[in-house]
Amino acid sequence: MLKFRTMVVDAEKGGPSTSADDSRVTPVGKWLRKYKLDELPQLINVLKGDMSFVGPRPEVPQEVELYDANARRLLTVRPGITDYSSIKFRNEGEILRGHADPHKAFKELIQPEKIRLGLEYVDDHNLWVDIKIILRTIRAVLFG
Repeated sequence: MLKFRTMVVDAEKGGPSTSADDSRVTPVGKWLRKYKLDELPQLINVLKGDMSFVGPRPEVPQEVELYDANARRLLTVRPGITDYSSIKFRNEGEILRGHADPHKAFKELIQPEKIRLGLEYVDDHNLWVDIKIILRTIRAVLFG
């Protein structure tokens, strides 16, 4: 999955989850993330057929390895640039702000609902659902 780099070199050593106050995010990276511009290169993934516009957001491999059988159903559809959880947790960094262990907070506060919403999409996706998610995403990005 392609993205613009928004963090310092070797940032992955600090863990997979990022809070809004994470010192690994560069000043330009904060701006790119705020307006979701770091996601733009994923359009190349869509053109290549690796991703869809809409579908469950891909997770880092070490998290996928921990999925139970039900959560593994997320892997049965093409991942997407946006989904229900992208809209609901648009402010994920703010939710994780101030937590000593942002990844632990992610696993407790966000991941269960992210998986539930992804599975809702897996079970009920169709063209109308995709159009609704795209329109909601545009509204969330433009108007917060």
